[in-house]
Amino acid sequence: MAEINPQIVLPSPLQSVEWPSLVKEEFTERNLRLFFKRDDLIHPFISGNKWRKLRLNIEHCQQLKKAGILSFGGAYSNHLLALAAACQLAGIKSIGLVRGEELDKNANELLQKCAELGMELLFLTREEYALRDDWEYLSELKSEFSSYYVVPEGGKNFYGIIGCQDIVGEIELPFDDLWLPQGTCTTSVGVAMTLHEQQTLHAVPVLKGFDVEKEVKGLIMNNLNDESWVTDVLDQMVIHPNGHFGGYGKVTPELTAFIEEMQREIQVKFDPVYTGKTFKTLLDFYRTTPELENKDIVFLHTGGVFP
Repeated sequence: MAEINPQIVLPSPLQSVEWPSLVKEEFTERNLRLFFKRDDLIHPFISGNKWRKLRLNIEHCQQLKKAGILSFGGAYSNHLLALAAACQLAGIKSIGLVRGEELDKNANELLQKCAELGMELLFLTREEYALRDDWEYLSELKSEFSSYYVVPEGGKNFYGIIGCQDIVGEIELPFDDLWLPQGTCTTSVGVAMTLHEQQTLHAVPVLKGFDVEKEVKGLIMNNLNDESWVTDVLDQMVIHPNGHFGGYGKVTPELTAFIEEMQREIQVKFDPVYTGKTFKTLLDFYRTTPELENKDIVFLHTGGVFP
């Protein structure tokens, strides 16, 4: 079985970053300052918000004296990769329920790595996978795998939300805006709950037609059962609904060229699903909103770059 580097880097670094050349002169004149919160450097395989969402889930699993964790993901799920590595690090087992019955552990490099790290991979039909949040289905699953603790896809549960609250506390800079890619809303909710009133969370959904308000409400009510938090969290957010570049996993030549250019200029790797789209949206927003000046801006790099 492949072994992983056990070192978890926390708190993750906060780096001052020069604006890329296409906006540098304008943004400098407007006194816009950019910082990267490098959660991608937490661990090679448990990077970004993945460690944030898994840490307390693993602790809870151990408190329950379960054999391991079972969770869900697609064929290219960074969540499953992070879970496999984190469970190996914690000395517990892991099971990944993967969307696509036509696949096997050799279908791609990511699934191969999950298997190498000790994860048992089970492949579901798309119809069964669609039931992953269904209460009755989960009850049957928990009965069948009674020695495992079940974590929702992407770690979107109470422990995932609480784990993501650490992010803001690690940022000693009194920033104005924090930007992040939005998938399950777990990180967004955890971050928004810890912001000061004058700070703003800019969230970029990577899913086309994603109903942020509905997802935030469901996540909070299912895990915190406090409707007042729904209003408070949404009030802290600015949603950028058109930063998906056509939908989840969709990549355009424009986006590819942008990522390559940014990686050359600022020497940071971006992935095309989450962080590349979010950073492009960030630059476009401040370019098209010239009245915004004198801001400290934090970009949360949530990982997603396969080593």
